[in-house]
Amino acid sequence: MKSLRAVLAPSLLATSLLATSVLASSVLLGGQAYAKTLVYCSEANPETFNPAIGIADSTMDAAAKTIFNRLVEFKPGTTEVGPALAESWDVSSDGKAYTFHLRHGVKFQSNEHFSPTRDFDADDVLYTFNRQRDANNPYHKLGGGSYEYFNALGMGTLIDRIDKVDDYTVRFTLTAPNVTFLAGLALDYLSILSLEQTEKMVAAGTPELIDSMPVGTGPFVLEAYVPDSQVRYAANKDYWRGAPKIDTLVFAVTPEPTTRVERIKANECQVAAPPPPSAVADLRSDPDITVLDLKGQNIGILGFNVEHQPLGDVRVRTALAKAVDRKAIVDAVYAGAGTVAGSVVPPAQLGAVTDAGIEYDPDGAKKLLKEAGHESGLKISLWAMPVSRPYNPNAKRMAEMIQADWAKVGVQSEIVSFEWGEYLKRTAAGEQDAFLLGGSSDNGDPDNMLSYLLSCDGVKGGSNRSRWCDKDFEKLLDEGRVAADPKERAAIYGKAQAILKAEVPVAPIAHSMVAIPIRKSVLNYVLDPFGRQNFAAVDIAD
Repeated sequence: MKSLRAVLAPSLLATSLLATSVLASSVLLGGQAYAKTLVYCSEANPETFNPAIGIADSTMDAAAKTIFNRLVEFKPGTTEVGPALAESWDVSSDGKAYTFHLRHGVKFQSNEHFSPTRDFDADDVLYTFNRQRDANNPYHKLGGGSYEYFNALGMGTLIDRIDKVDDYTVRFTLTAPNVTFLAGLALDYLSILSLEQTEKMVAAGTPELIDSMPVGTGPFVLEAYVPDSQVRYAANKDYWRGAPKIDTLVFAVTPEPTTRVERIKANECQVAAPPPPSAVADLRSDPDITVLDLKGQNIGILGFNVEHQPLGDVRVRTALAKAVDRKAIVDAVYAGAGTVAGSVVPPAQLGAVTDAGIEYDPDGAKKLLKEAGHESGLKISLWAMPVSRPYNPNAKRMAEMIQADWAKVGVQSEIVSFEWGEYLKRTAAGEQDAFLLGGSSDNGDPDNMLSYLLSCDGVKGGSNRSRWCDKDFEKLLDEGRVAADPKERAAIYGKAQAILKAEVPVAPIAHSMVAIPIRKSVLNYVLDPFGRQNFAAVDIAD
């Protein structure tokens, strides 16, 4: 993607460069007073402003939740799906056809490069999905043509066809009934894009603007972006749910967790991405700050790329997993805000198991390595994220502890890291041996995490960074998507997790308690159950 720095208008770039710090609920920029400004201290740059081609939470917060809407969306603070750009929908008796009735009068945003001539309609829905699912679509290769979420979650094989019934009615026909389909449509990567903008930008020879300066139907309009500094938005006064209460929204990019703590305490930001666990008690004692807690919808993992030998040998993977003192890691890295994981499925979800089968056993690890012919001399790379994440607040420290644990059983490892976007790109391409990553659930269903991290579709799409594909595991995923009875689904996912316990493509490390600090001047903030940030309804006290 072409850098947005290169496509910003000079006036916008100048404004953004001048405004590297916003201190209160009102600011003065260029002589113009903004009545209400809210600053969010985010943890990383967005990879892009098109949710379809991004995967990081930083992208979804900065793009999907601000600029766009989906056909259906989770009701604030819940896992319940409700209407959004689709006002209502019908499901056929066989569970294979979903007919969506679209909302009338929804306007796309404008920017200096594009002004829409029509409202949102069925053509935009077809474009959004067909760009991702159809390799022959004329816009499929825009932005690199990589749709990791869409492929990893099996949307390409699930959707048989999409028909435009009329301008405001769209019918999806599935290859098989799927109980996760509706919740799947609420995921951020399926934000509805503007076909008209794409057509005009391609015709103008500026296709990069589609993904770097997009227009959506959401609550905020992207104004400016300076990488490693800030993203600035203006309220969308034509937003179909009603204009936001705040006039200006700023994402202040603040990768260092301790710096985020300093900034929110100084009122330089009013909401912040998770602080280091060691700082939570201090934040709770601040009379001007409220700390909200989010439990159990994430997983931090140590993964093994099975295509890199000798990690294709289950004995080596199991040995490396058993050599890691996960409890010591949780104590040191999560500082009381995490629990040792029994599975990649978060404990609050259907069918989650509690025993990963990789208890700390250095002697057992040495025995397995010897059996596999690697009693000594094994060297592998260990990749660690450069940013704090809700599921792993300090990957560098975790990697150092794993490195020391492995050294005790005769395994040498080199810690590797890259800038966040580059880290995701390179691990998706399979450059790593072992790696640290994880995720927060998008919809509260076990299929979400299992499919994204470990499905065969995920190998092709890049989300399955272990590059492990197991036919029996895949069959269970398919069965879980069709079964409607919760007890039956729980049993299916129990069997799937038993395969993971035997094969160890990843070692589950921890589930974390996520803390979100907000200033008490912030009104109407609703904690998202999946840890995402949505400021559409937020207000700030004068």
